[in-house]
This record gives sequence, C-alpha cells and structure tokens, in this order.
Amino acid sequence: MTEEKHILKGEVIPIEYGLISSPIDAPRRRVLQNFQKKIGVTFKSIELLNVALTHSSYSRYYDKVFDDNEKLEFMGDAVLELASSTYIFKKFPSLDEGELTKLRATVVCQNTLAKIAKRLKIGGIMQFDYGESASGGATRDSNLEDAFESVIGAIYLDCGWETARDFAINQLKPELENLTDENVSDELQKMIRKNLSDYKSTLQEILMKENPNVKIEYVELSASGPPHMPTFEFAVKIDDKIMGKGSGNSKKSAEQLAAKKALQKIENQKKKSEEDN
Repeated sequence: MTEEKHILKGEVIPIEYGLISSPIDAPRRRVLQNFQKKIGVTFKSIELLNVALTHSSYSRYYDKVFDDNEKLEFMGDAVLELASSTYIFKKFPSLDEGELTKLRATVVCQNTLAKIAKRLKIGGIMQFDYGESASGGATRDSNLEDAFESVIGAIYLDCGWETARDFAINQLKPELENLTDENVSDELQKMIRKNLSDYKSTLQEILMKENPNVKIEYVELSASGPPHMPTFEFAVKIDDKIMGKGSGNSKKSAEQLAAKKALQKIENQKKKSEEDN
C-alpha cells in the first residue's frame, strides 16, 4: 500500500537570487528567529535562512516546488574557503602554498564542520522528508556539514562578506586558535600520515605545480537511490579530459574518490613513463 503524500500547507515564497523558500508558518518563523538570535546574525530575508536549513529530500518530497540548500552550500563553501585561507595565510607567513593547503584541510573538514553544526543544534531545525529523518538525517555528518556551509552562504548573500567571514571565523575559532607555530608542523605531519586524505587539495597542488593554468572541473554524472540514501557519481576533468570517477553517498565524498582515482592514474602514468625511459 502506497503511503499517502502530504499536501504542502501555505504558499511558497520567491526570494532573491532566483531562490524559492518553502512556506513559513508562525512556529517555523519562531524557530528561525530563535536560531538567528543564537548565531548573532539578523537576516533581512529570513527566507534565505529557511532555504539554508532545507534538505534536498524535503524539496524532492514536494516535487521541488521550492529550493533546497545545495546552491547556498556552494556559495558557503567558497566563502568558508576564502575566510579560512585568509586567516591561515596571515597567521603562518612562512608556509608555502602546499603546506597552507594541507593545513587548511586539517581544519576545514567534515568532522570539524559537523561538530560546529552539532554545537549550534542545526540538525534539529532542518527540514527533511520522513525517510531521511527516520534514518538519522538530523545527525548525519554530511548533512550537518552541508547545512553549516549553507548557513554561511545565506549570511553572505543577505548580510555581506564581512558578516559571513566573521561568523565563519568565530565558529572555527577553537580549531584555528589551536594552530600555533609550535604545533603546526605536527598538524602537517598528521595530514601526511593520513595519506593526504583530502585528495582534491592534493590533486590541485600537484597539477598546479606543473601548470598554474590547468583547468580542474568536477562533474556530476548521475544521482540515484532514495532521498535518504542517495548515491552520486562524479568525474574529475583535467583540461576537459576525464581522469577519474568516484561514487559516494554525498557529492563531496564522490568528488574525493574521483580525485583519488585521478591521483592513482597520474602516478601510474609517471611509473610507466619512467619504465619506458
């Protein structure tokens, strides 16, 4: 017997940047207002915050008549990278580009971002469909990481760069302040011992050393499975040529695996070239 689908209550809300928010009733508005008080940011358009806290499963359940947080996650990821890169660049002027990249990856990672989201109790105010919610979506690290980045993206679009930067750095402060001249080399060694598990950063570093103008692009090939347990396949293109493919339960994990495959392919090509010579 097919479960009867719930009817969407209220009107969707068109907002800036071509985004559409799900309906916001009085209880939902109070939840959003309380959250913005907690984080110390006052939104001019609280609907942007609502979109940032809307999981793709909830949007798909209602046939995507409103937006989920994936586009805001894209924006937030860029803001977070620039904010953290600027902080680390200024704090450790003696490190080279590769070391800065690896150091940033030890701080700005899923574990850290999910931990921050848990501290802010973001999972409890996100909108999921029943399947995602019942399967632990509110505590899943990938969802929490994405939602935290989406909140940063919403802050940036609504309040501007300085507010978004300050929010991001303040939330990362415990991890960033733990980085000192004395322990930074230890952090880099930990990254090396983990075999540089941030494969995307490693791939970028290797390729840009050879060609600073290299074009690296991650392309989604497919998405399958139920909303609460999706599988994504991504390819990494280097100068428009596919060099690796990867699958995972989140877009980021699929991209990382694609980058790992590309690194393996590059290593094999180098070995073959050395053997031929």
